[in-house]
Amino acid sequence: MFLHLGGDEIVHVKDIVAIMDIEKTTTSAITREFLKTGEEEGFIKTIIEEEIPKSFVVAYKNDMQVIYLSPLSVTTLFRRYKKLETMKKKAKVRNGGAL
Repeated sequence: MFLHLGGDEIVHVKDIVAIMDIEKTTTSAITREFLKTGEEEGFIKTIIEEEIPKSFVVAYKNDMQVIYLSPLSVTTLFRRYKKLETMKKKAKVRNGGAL
Protein backbone atom coordinates (compact mmCIF):
# COMPACT_ATOMS: atom_id res chain seq x y z
CA MET A 1 0.00 0.00 0.00
CA PHE A 2 1.20 3.48 -0.84
CA LEU A 3 0.99 6.68 1.18
CA HIS A 4 0.43 9.93 -0.69
CA LEU A 5 2.84 12.55 0.74
CA GLY A 6 1.52 15.50 -1.25
CA GLY A 7 2.02 16.71 -4.81
CA ASP A 8 2.74 13.72 -7.03
CA GLU A 9 4.78 11.86 -4.42
CA ILE A 10 3.82 8.44 -3.06
CA VAL A 11 5.86 6.04 -0.96
CA HIS A 12 5.28 2.39 -0.17
CA VAL A 13 4.25 2.19 3.49
CA LYS A 14 6.77 -0.56 4.25
CA ASP A 15 9.60 1.74 3.10
CA ILE A 16 8.77 4.51 5.59
CA VAL A 17 11.14 4.80 8.54
CA ALA A 18 9.74 7.93 10.22
CA ILE A 19 7.25 10.75 9.80
CA MET A 20 8.30 13.84 11.75
CA ASP A 21 6.83 17.27 12.45
CA ILE A 22 9.29 19.87 11.15
CA GLU A 23 8.42 22.57 13.66
CA LYS A 24 8.64 20.31 16.70
CA THR A 25 11.71 18.30 15.74
CA THR A 26 13.97 21.01 14.33
CA THR A 27 14.35 22.48 17.81
CA SER A 28 16.83 19.64 18.33
CA ALA A 29 20.40 20.24 17.14
CA ILE A 30 20.65 16.57 16.12
CA THR A 31 17.62 16.84 13.83
CA ARG A 32 18.90 20.06 12.28
CA GLU A 33 22.26 18.37 11.64
CA PHE A 34 20.50 15.33 10.14
CA LEU A 35 18.53 17.53 7.73
CA LYS A 36 21.60 19.62 6.89
CA THR A 37 23.60 16.48 6.09
CA GLY A 38 20.71 15.15 4.01
CA GLU A 39 20.64 18.35 2.01
CA GLU A 40 24.42 18.40 1.50
CA GLU A 41 24.45 14.78 0.36
CA GLY A 42 21.39 15.09 -1.88
CA PHE A 43 18.98 12.92 0.13
CA ILE A 44 16.32 15.61 0.47
CA LYS A 45 13.42 15.89 -1.91
CA THR A 46 11.08 18.86 -1.54
CA ILE A 47 7.63 17.77 -2.70
CA ILE A 48 6.16 21.20 -3.47
CA GLU A 49 8.74 23.98 -3.78
CA GLU A 50 6.23 26.83 -3.34
CA GLU A 51 4.93 25.57 0.03
CA ILE A 52 6.55 25.59 3.44
CA PRO A 53 7.05 21.98 4.57
CA LYS A 54 5.14 20.90 7.66
CA SER A 55 6.67 17.45 8.00
CA PHE A 56 9.48 15.31 6.74
CA VAL A 57 9.29 11.64 5.90
CA VAL A 58 12.36 9.42 6.06
CA ALA A 59 12.01 6.48 3.69
CA TYR A 60 13.94 4.14 1.45
CA LYS A 61 13.52 4.27 -2.31
CA ASN A 62 15.54 1.88 -4.47
CA ASP A 63 17.68 0.99 -1.42
CA MET A 64 18.62 4.66 -0.90
CA GLN A 65 17.54 6.82 2.00
CA VAL A 66 15.37 9.78 0.99
CA ILE A 67 14.05 12.61 3.16
CA TYR A 68 10.82 13.99 1.72
CA LEU A 69 9.82 17.51 2.80
CA SER A 70 6.03 17.38 2.75
CA PRO A 71 3.53 20.25 2.80
CA LEU A 72 1.18 17.96 4.73
CA SER A 73 1.05 17.81 8.51
CA VAL A 74 1.96 14.71 10.48
CA THR A 75 -1.71 14.50 11.50
CA THR A 76 -2.86 14.39 7.86
CA LEU A 77 -0.25 11.79 6.92
CA PHE A 78 -1.17 9.64 9.93
CA ARG A 79 -4.88 9.91 9.06
CA ARG A 80 -4.11 8.73 5.52
CA TYR A 81 -2.06 5.84 6.90
CA LYS A 82 -4.88 4.79 9.25
CA LYS A 83 -7.31 4.90 6.32
CA LEU A 84 -5.02 2.55 4.37
CA GLU A 85 -4.85 0.17 7.33
CA THR A 86 -8.65 0.16 7.63
CA MET A 87 -9.01 -0.60 3.91
CA LYS A 88 -6.45 -3.39 4.23
CA LYS A 89 -8.34 -4.98 7.15
CA LYS A 90 -11.67 -4.78 5.30
CA ALA A 91 -10.13 -6.39 2.21
CA LYS A 92 -8.66 -9.16 4.36
CA VAL A 93 -12.08 -9.88 5.93
CA ARG A 94 -13.77 -9.93 2.50
CA ASN A 95 -11.17 -12.35 1.19
CA GLY A 96 -11.44 -14.73 4.13
CA GLY A 97 -8.14 -13.70 5.69
CA ALA A 98 -6.04 -13.69 2.52
CA LEU A 99 -4.89 -10.55 0.77
